[in-house]
Amino acid sequence: MNESNQKKEIILQYIQPGLLGLMDGSVSTLAPLFAAAFATRSTHIALLIGLSAAIGASISMGFAEALSDTGVHTGRGHPIRRGVVTGLMTFIGGILHTLPFIIYDINYALYSAYFIVGIELLFIAYIRNRYFDMNFWFSAVQVVIGGVLVLLSGILIGSA
Repeated sequence: MNESNQKKEIILQYIQPGLLGLMDGSVSTLAPLFAAAFATRSTHIALLIGLSAAIGASISMGFAEALSDTGVHTGRGHPIRRGVVTGLMTFIGGILHTLPFIIYDINYALYSAYFIVGIELLFIAYIRNRYFDMNFWFSAVQVVIGGVLVLLSGILIGSA
């Protein structure tokens, strides 16, 4: 196998499923986490909601990726491997901005979580730039817009 085919295989079988999971975990868990934080003003409740969202999303995304195709026709590799990669990265994306809610002070936890979300979104833009030749700043704008929309929905729902 030549170097070009090997790189394509790594991208299809590891990078793309991992990026999919990281994007989903980083963004889809924002609304329930921040809705819980704003509605209850309790870091404990927000932590429980964020943990359950991260675990639930990782299971869902792992199964969705594993069951989406066999990998035979697409060259995307073994479905279980892709499912594990996607599920693991979904969990990581969802748990990173949940961890600040271990902190008792809600305001400090919220500011820490905002900062971590920003780092997550920039890291996603970096991966898209590095492996998919997308313009970093354009990718960052795209990812941040999606993240902000979901974050704001959680804040608005939690503040209602």
